[in-house]
Amino acid sequence: MSLNDPQWGRRGGGGGGGGNNQGPPDLDELWRNFNQRLGNLFGRRGGGREGGGGTPPPGMRQIGGGLGLAAILVLVVWLASGFYIVDESQRAVVFTFGKYSKTTGPGLNWRLPWPFQTAEIVSLTQVRTIEVGYRNNVKTKVLRESLMLTDDENIVDIQFAVQYFLKDPEDYLFNNRSPEETVRQAAETAFREIVGKSKMDFVLYEGREQVAAQAQKLMQEILDRYKTGITISAVTMQNAQPPEQVQAAFDDAVKAKQDLERQKNEGQAYFNDVVPKARGTAARLAEEAQGYRQRVVANAEGEASRFKQIQQEYAKAPQVTRDRMYLETMQQILANSNKVIVDAKGANNMLFLPLDKIMQMSGNAGTGATVDAQAASAPRPVAEPAPAADAPARSRDALRGRERETR
Repeated sequence: MSLNDPQWGRRGGGGGGGGNNQGPPDLDELWRNFNQRLGNLFGRRGGGREGGGGTPPPGMRQIGGGLGLAAILVLVVWLASGFYIVDESQRAVVFTFGKYSKTTGPGLNWRLPWPFQTAEIVSLTQVRTIEVGYRNNVKTKVLRESLMLTDDENIVDIQFAVQYFLKDPEDYLFNNRSPEETVRQAAETAFREIVGKSKMDFVLYEGREQVAAQAQKLMQEILDRYKTGITISAVTMQNAQPPEQVQAAFDDAVKAKQDLERQKNEGQAYFNDVVPKARGTAARLAEEAQGYRQRVVANAEGEASRFKQIQQEYAKAPQVTRDRMYLETMQQILANSNKVIVDAKGANNMLFLPLDKIMQMSGNAGTGATVDAQAASAPRPVAEPAPAADAPARSRDALRGRERETR
């Protein structure tokens, strides 16, 4: 069947329903079925066609029953909208017509649905961060916040970050219109106060951690004074340097200071090396002088005591004391001599014994040389006394013999 056929959409009748039923469903019948089902939904009992007529309009009772059912459904959904869930790390602040009512803890809670009550959930463990002196990147500077004046009238460029979390939801929601801006202004105020009381070198180098700690303490005092319900957890200095306009001059000054410190350290090292040695040498000389003094004094006292003892013995036996002193003196003198001169008995010539040469030869030569040295050093027999006329000849022979022995 073509779409242009006027019988399209209508079922052909006749013959007890035995007509042609090969076309699409009847649109009028579909519309009647839809109206019947809609009427049954709103409480109309029964339905169908009566005598082939159209569907009658629903009554007021049926319409009222459908509206009541819809109102109940809406009421249930409205009341169910008052349930809310709070996590362990959160707290919920309930408002009644915009006024604070209560604070609920973790779990499933219920409040009156809107517009009577509303609830705002606040996280207590979430760490929030604000940046002072820069935004998102240290290179993106905000000079209005970062430039600060030190106690020695120098300007420093400081960028730092502040991390905080909430400790009191009521104070956080009701006492601050813009909590993040409040924290930023408190942080900037605290840092300006601490930097203004410090020297430039202290802020830039050795005192950066101390400045951050002091600023955190002062910042917390300011926030507690305003009852913001905020706790500062950490303050981190991202960068601290002089302004870019004077960076080169400041680098030169820093290098000069570093050279000064290096030279001081070198001088101190030289001092530590030289002074202890000089002090040790002085102490050694002082100890040696003290020892020499004690030794001289002790020797003098000993000699004086010995002299007194000898004097006492001399008074008792002068001759014996003189002989003993003579013998001790000769023993002391001859003990350090290598030459021995013997006076031949009964003659005027002297016999010379070169003991030093003999000892040297005995040390360098072997056994045979030692025997020869002993033979050469043996004392010669003393000649018989000759007449006085032969005395000069014997003296010359003795001199020659001593010269040969010496050679």
